[in-house]
Amino acid sequence: MIGPISNSIAIIIGASVGAAFHRHIPSRISNSLPAVSGLIAICLGITLLIKVRQVPAMVLAVLIGYTLGELLQLEDRLNHSIKLAQKKLLTTLKIEHSKLLGDEKHLGAFVSLLVLFSVSGLGIFGAIQEGLNGDYTLLVTKAILDFFTSIIFATQLGLSLALLAIPQFLIQCGLLISAQWLMPLTTPTMLADFSATGGVILIAIGLRITSIKVFAAVNMLPALLLIMPISAILQRL
Repeated sequence: MIGPISNSIAIIIGASVGAAFHRHIPSRISNSLPAVSGLIAICLGITLLIKVRQVPAMVLAVLIGYTLGELLQLEDRLNHSIKLAQKKLLTTLKIEHSKLLGDEKHLGAFVSLLVLFSVSGLGIFGAIQEGLNGDYTLLVTKAILDFFTSIIFATQLGLSLALLAIPQFLIQCGLLISAQWLMPLTTPTMLADFSATGGVILIAIGLRITSIKVFAAVNMLPALLLIMPISAILQRL
């Protein structure tokens, strides 16, 4: 599990560095680089989106998945859980509660980063790849990107950003372990459509980070669970 471990450590160290040295990082850098991170997310999303094999499958998965997410109020529930986790961490570390706990803009950035770190296409396929053949190259690459992203966003969100290492590690480990029985059930078309659906979510996250359009990206996540079954069904029609 070299990939998941290195990726999680990168986030923890990056968040710690950003929180500790936020006063020494020029504001012009800390204010502009998040937008660059959002742009990179959009570019990564586009590279995944163009892999789509069955456009109807992707569209159905996104529409149905987003509808389910809205009905279940996934993002609202996640926002509430994050607020509780932030308060718990700050209380445990005896750090004074900052205004970011009630700042919806900062909370939105925190949620976007949670999705970007934990369920990005690069992380998902990197974990599956390491589970199948032990190649952790993709996850180490993601660790480098996440390290610098964590430093910049921690200047605004503080040390609580390190909490994102926990869900990321659990998700990547779960994918890595399940890869051996999951992959034989898939086809190249299903994987391509899965990748494209992840690309749509990444584009939504990038638009949100850059403040171009605020999408409830968490509510789109059920699409990742639906895309492979829908792709398989349409493939047989």
